[in-house]
Amino acid sequence: MPVLTLHDLTLSLGGPRLFDGAGLVLDDGERVCLVGRNGTGKSTLLKLIAGEMAPDDGEVRLRSGARVAYLTQAAPDAPGQTVFDVIAEGLPDGFDQHAHAHRVEALCSRMDLDPTLAYDAGSGGMRRRARLARALVAEPDLLLLDEPTNHLDLDAIDWLEGFLQRWGGALLFVTHDRAFLRALATRIVELDRGALRSYPGNYDTFLQRRDELLEIEAREQAQFDKKLAEEEAWIRRGIKARRTRNEGRVRALKAMRTERAARRETTGTVQAEISTAQRSGKRVIVAKDVGYTWPNHDGEAAEGDVQPVVRDFSTTILRGDKVGLIGPNGAGKTTLLRLLLGTLAPDSGTVEHGTNLEVAYFDQHRDVLDDTMTVEQAVTDGMTDTVQVNGQGVHVMSYLKRFLFDPKRARENVAVLSGGERARLLLARLFARPSNVLVLDEPTNDLDLETLELLEDLLSEYAGTVLLVSHDRAFLDNVVSSTLVFEGEGQVNEYVGGYADWQRQTKRQAEAAKPKPAPKATSTPNGKPRGGPSKLSYKEQRELDAFPAQIEALETEQVEIAEAMAQPDFHERGPDAYETAQKRMSAIAEELETAFERWEALETKQAAYEAARA
Repeated sequence: MPVLTLHDLTLSLGGPRLFDGAGLVLDDGERVCLVGRNGTGKSTLLKLIAGEMAPDDGEVRLRSGARVAYLTQAAPDAPGQTVFDVIAEGLPDGFDQHAHAHRVEALCSRMDLDPTLAYDAGSGGMRRRARLARALVAEPDLLLLDEPTNHLDLDAIDWLEGFLQRWGGALLFVTHDRAFLRALATRIVELDRGALRSYPGNYDTFLQRRDELLEIEAREQAQFDKKLAEEEAWIRRGIKARRTRNEGRVRALKAMRTERAARRETTGTVQAEISTAQRSGKRVIVAKDVGYTWPNHDGEAAEGDVQPVVRDFSTTILRGDKVGLIGPNGAGKTTLLRLLLGTLAPDSGTVEHGTNLEVAYFDQHRDVLDDTMTVEQAVTDGMTDTVQVNGQGVHVMSYLKRFLFDPKRARENVAVLSGGERARLLLARLFARPSNVLVLDEPTNDLDLETLELLEDLLSEYAGTVLLVSHDRAFLDNVVSSTLVFEGEGQVNEYVGGYADWQRQTKRQAEAAKPKPAPKATSTPNGKPRGGPSKLSYKEQRELDAFPAQIEALETEQVEIAEAMAQPDFHERGPDAYETAQKRMSAIAEELETAFERWEALETKQAAYEAARA
């Protein structure tokens, strides 16, 4: 018997029906990702299943005795409670918290949580883990997760993926994190215009199949509209339509009108472009030997066992570079952004800026939005009703339509917006300001998948420089050309490529650093080694001799491509030029890593042979 059955669900919250006869069956062990545009009702559906809301009609049926646990998007405050208290609240009614303290303690151990810590004093990531533990402590048959990766860093996301892959219960989750989705989902269910449509298989299969179905739907609707237009033209001619024998045709026309009026169009997509300022100088930011430690409460530099945020950090960011910042929560990514932008002075070292910099900043906390303003006012701070987009004046209401705000919503206060709407408004505000340096601090939270992919395309085509902080692995891979990675004790290291490139490079470095077991050797009767290290073959010696020139050629090509990408006319080479160059840069990085590993292996072999002969 399925763990969950939704039958003919109907719900309206004042506008078009969020659910219009929706149905779903979920079996034990399934991991189903619920996708859909912002505002379609994904979170509402989870609330219905969790019993926090009731449908207007239809049925939410759980298997007899099945337990459901629900992790909401928000991590609410819990004044005066410890982590243990919060988790223990998830125990089913009738469970003695003290008698089952071992279950809470075990979860704390598995999820790296201190049960004695004050819950409200913890980071956003810690609070999410505690709320997840609260959901799991009841050992649910069905787990509902609404954007579980929000506020988690990469290590925590990686842990959560592994945990859920091993977890045996049924899982229904909503996420904008495509890497997380691809790693977990065994089936995709789309909420679209009030209906739930199931797509077996992975996310990429879903995208292909959905696009095919939308194309078929568009063709059928075009044929229907053509037929309706012909019938409307016929009825307007009047005389034939009033004849008795044509009454059936008139009734058919009325039915077509009713069907057309009831049609729900697909949700539009954001139509955006980034306003660009005059180009900056070739060198955008040059940091040399930068060091910074968070000050203590007295404003003095911290002392003792406090580790610096950055130590001896140097980098040169050129025009057109797209740089990702990666690191755990609390490592100092936002602090490094402020150091690079000059809004925070380093304790040591220097940060120099190039000429003509026009910076636009996307703040992860959305603090730049004034809740007392209307959406319309928030775009321009109420200073004007016209937005300049790449030299073209656009009325602010028309501009907001591109970001899916209708006139009614545009006149409402920012305070009533959902998380997704706030993110879209911040993008609308950001893109309306001419820039040649975009700074994006966690821009992907609360955006739906379609808007995320549009943002990726815009950033890839953007001629200026991008500094990006994100825990979204797919987003990093699709946007950035290099990464600055916080690797502990104030060390920030630079890598070519995105998240996956960094992972490959660090894995190879770790493998190369492992001590190699010494080869076993026996001795001949005269004491000479037998079966010990062998001499390089002729082919290996030729390979070793060729490495310096080979590596020099790869590094030269790497520099040439980087310089070409920094040229102001690079984007004029066509839409595929940047992608081709970025792919080649990633390939060069891999080839260099492979070459260095092989070079080291051959030199080690040669040294071992010479040592054995000595």
